[in-house]
Amino acid sequence: MSDVLNALLERPGNFAEFVELRRDIHRHPELAFAEHRTSALVAERLRQWGYEVETGVGKTGVVARLQLGKGVRRLGIRADMDALPIQEGTGKSYASCHKGVMHACGHDGHTAMLLAAAHHVAQRGLIDGTLHLIFQPAEEGGAGARRMIADGLFDRYPCDAIFAMHNMPGISRGHLVLRDGASMASSDYATVTLTGIGGHGAMPHHARDPVVAASSIVMALQTIVARNVDPLAMAVITVGALHAGRANNVIAQDSVMEISVRSLDHQVRELLRRRLHELVQAQAQSFGVEAHIDWREGYSVLVNDVAQTDFARQIAIELLGSANVTLQGPALTGSEDFAFMLEKIPGSYVLIGNGDESGAAPVCMVHNRGYDFNDDILPVGAAFWTHLAERFLVQHSP
Repeated sequence: MSDVLNALLERPGNFAEFVELRRDIHRHPELAFAEHRTSALVAERLRQWGYEVETGVGKTGVVARLQLGKGVRRLGIRADMDALPIQEGTGKSYASCHKGVMHACGHDGHTAMLLAAAHHVAQRGLIDGTLHLIFQPAEEGGAGARRMIADGLFDRYPCDAIFAMHNMPGISRGHLVLRDGASMASSDYATVTLTGIGGHGAMPHHARDPVVAASSIVMALQTIVARNVDPLAMAVITVGALHAGRANNVIAQDSVMEISVRSLDHQVRELLRRRLHELVQAQAQSFGVEAHIDWREGYSVLVNDVAQTDFARQIAIELLGSANVTLQGPALTGSEDFAFMLEKIPGSYVLIGNGDESGAAPVCMVHNRGYDFNDDILPVGAAFWTHLAERFLVQHSP
């Protein structure tokens, strides 16, 4: 165990102040671009510790700067702050006080870990360079990272490298997982509206049935993955919703499908987009109905820089020992808007285990009403950020 982690664990109250901070954020969750209380809390703490702070970046984002010494290196570390529109079911004493909103993904923990590291880095005063701490809104579908970038994030706070971390249930508490290359999938969305001719269910020859057409399209879409995509590549097409009609003796006029599309490769992503359009139009024509496709680009493929990921691996091993670090974990099919930051700045996205002690029951995953961030991993995450910042801004300074 490194001296950084020991120092954090030996803090007065054994890290209790940051556990309470995390639980306070958990108790008051806020949705995308509505993180006003959270942003104010973050900004207040950072100012107390000597950081220059700007609020309102990307609407509700917070960016803090700590510049010490004469080093010219600039490091960015990002944490997300938003919650999800889920009714909490944990039964915890600090459960959400807002109906229908909860921190079901651990962003409360991510924020608390980075705040703890911010305090520790400022107290130690060992960095030689500039540390930029980025507290981002709206990761959950709102593309807050892209909003902050468009608002001039990297123009005002340039970085030579940037890092972020996410907790992961099912992995041992505090275990760190790294991966270079494509690490999380892109996410795109399509709404397909089929318009036919409605009619009486007893006389289908006088109608053009969009339900039959939609049913065929649902099955045909899977052939894109099975027959167009390289079997060694990853691709997912999911029809998550199909709406049509209300009565059993009426042929509907319209049907609507909601589709999500994911991949781990930019070329595969474009292939999926092109083939979905071609297949839907061809299928619709074969059934005599019209198709309208509303295609919406989501998050990019998250690609971790090789050199910066290798640096993060070294930090992880020094902190926890090789037995507690996975050097090259598997890619994930989930999506993350930190990908937009990595398109601008080389860096890496790290996973930290939230725990796998579930007994006979399945591990409660994120985006579940019963999920809660594991406070035991707060010191590990904070120590990782502290060690990484001090090494990057001292060792790498000329």
